[in-house]
Amino acid sequence: MNTFLLPDLGEGLTEAEIVRWLVKVGDVVAVDTPIAEVETAKSIVELPSPYAGVIEELHGEPGTTVPVGKPLITVGDPDGAAYRQEERAGSGNVLVGYGTVHAAASGRRRKPRVSGTAPAARNVPENKVPLVISPLVRRLARDAEVDLRELTGSGEGGLIVRRDVEQAIAARVAATQEPVAAPRPAVSEPVAPRTGLPELRRVPMSGFRKAVVATLSRSRAEIPEATTWVDVDATALVELRESLRSATDPGPGLLALMARFVVAGLLKYPELNGYVDTEREELVQYDGVNLGLAAQTDRGLVVPAVAGAHALTTRGLDAEIRRLTESARDGRLTQQELTCGTFTLNNYGSFGVDGSAAIINHPQVAILGVGRIIDRPWVVDGELAIRKLTQLSLVFDHRVCDGGTAAAFLRFVADAFENPASAFADL
Repeated sequence: MNTFLLPDLGEGLTEAEIVRWLVKVGDVVAVDTPIAEVETAKSIVELPSPYAGVIEELHGEPGTTVPVGKPLITVGDPDGAAYRQEERAGSGNVLVGYGTVHAAASGRRRKPRVSGTAPAARNVPENKVPLVISPLVRRLARDAEVDLRELTGSGEGGLIVRRDVEQAIAARVAATQEPVAAPRPAVSEPVAPRTGLPELRRVPMSGFRKAVVATLSRSRAEIPEATTWVDVDATALVELRESLRSATDPGPGLLALMARFVVAGLLKYPELNGYVDTEREELVQYDGVNLGLAAQTDRGLVVPAVAGAHALTTRGLDAEIRRLTESARDGRLTQQELTCGTFTLNNYGSFGVDGSAAIINHPQVAILGVGRIIDRPWVVDGELAIRKLTQLSLVFDHRVCDGGTAAAFLRFVADAFENPASAFADL
């Protein structure tokens, strides 16, 4: 029997939360069979089994946090797998008795092993205790304290099958079940001294949420940030996006077009595409752009980055954005994708809001937000017209530049939104 301990997952991580089990007790696994998905402070990781055999125990329910070095699963003797021909077929009729078809096929007989019985049968002579071949049935009977000697097998030749054990458990429960008592009056929870209100619930922070809290708290504590914003007529941008669509080609999405202009702006104003080296008291600027894209998932907010965004076409950006978005929703982002960003583009307009004073994704030095695009009255050539308006807001680290540079970058992106054809001609 082997116990698999949660391994060191790197990056200084000390624990992981079990998201879901990919196996169950009684399953037969080979080396490298995926057994569980665990969530670290960085991403969701699929763990393979280092042992072959039968799953004897899962150490924790989904949602349990397991420290590195603590048991995750216990894998039993792989010989038990030889007796699971019915269970592999999914019938549930796992036999309990003597002999298997594998013994005859191998050319020699193997003596069945007594590897466990119900507690009530431990002092009974061996020749009077049914031998249990399937680890699943053995564990089922042992955990429920079912005496296998008292069961009459319903399988071929009187052999005991799993449903016999389950029926015995059900019969015992039915015999001892008491009438349902009237519900007890609810007990009031203690009230909080400050508010005078009872607590509705307490939800433990996941490793991922702890990492988000640490990053955002550090950003607020270290960065002297400032915000500037502008309303933009995005009518031409929306029209360009529609013109790129055909019956056979959906064309690049709006976010990809926006990303194209943001990357161009960062190459023109690299002060916003860098970080502050506080130890050496230096302002560092990158030669290239890894464009981070804020994405809301079931796990919370993540910011995967399009690596080398400056070297991609608009179609290339679109393809990579779609891939990263799908990976974020599935929890399959890599550590590199989550940490390599140099600037963040946040499309919070997808939530139906117009503006936001976002928090910079430390150690980056700026984040650009795009609000929803909606029809609004707008003056064009002295005439009132209905146009598609959006708001751009830039939050930047005042240590790396002054307001003039930040405003120039924001105006560059805004002008590209308003005149995308002209902007593309200059790229």
